Amino acid sequence: MTSYDPQKIIDIHAHLHSDLPSDPALRVKALESLLVEQGLVDPAAIDAWIDLYAEEIGPKRGAHVVARAWTDPAFKAKLLADGTAAIREFDYQGHATGHLIAVENTDTVHNVVVCTLCSCYPFSLLGMSPGWYKAAEYRARVVREPRAVLKEFGVALGEEVEIRVWDSTSELRYLVVPQRPEGTDGLDAAALAALVTRNSMIGTDLLKARA
Repeated sequence: MTSYDPQKIIDIHAHLHSDLPSDPALRVKALESLLVEQGLVDPAAIDAWIDLYAEEIGPKRGAHVVARAWTDPAFKAKLLADGTAAIREFDYQGHATGHLIAVENTDTVHNVVVCTLCSCYPFSLLGMSPGWYKAAEYRARVVREPRAVLKEFGVALGEEVEIRVWDSTSELRYLVVPQRPEGTDGLDAAALAALVTRNSMIGTDLLKARA
């Protein structure tokens, strides 16, 4: 006779539903599928625009802030003291930056940002959040084993470097000010901003001067 374990069925049901996208995401996907089916949009074009905004357009605001901090000591001090006030100089205040804290990477300290509860993120500075930032694996692991997670991103840090993990909330958002790459003394602010990546402002990338 086959045994029946009601708790096991409940656990399986909960697991299956936990893997489903949110209701808004399902609605967007349904709408996109309908538009594609009617020949009104090209899915490849949608993906290209999303990638462009996520990788290029969105993070450029944050990159301008970082470049200014690298070249203007007074602005850097203001940014580290009150991130929200500092970005008002660029008129970059907006959604998810009402309470912004900037943290600086140095030779002895490396900062990385996470949101363990959901995916709180400074959209007005960094654009769309990457998929991995919202993934449960990143949110759970980076607080427990940050050095190992960073290594998987290609950020290998010596044991002498302290890693600080900052947990975003609905009230607080963080911006990592990465270290300025060596050999960039002759670059202006625009050229410096072009070196700054979205991931470096989250803390999962180390910057290098372009050849």
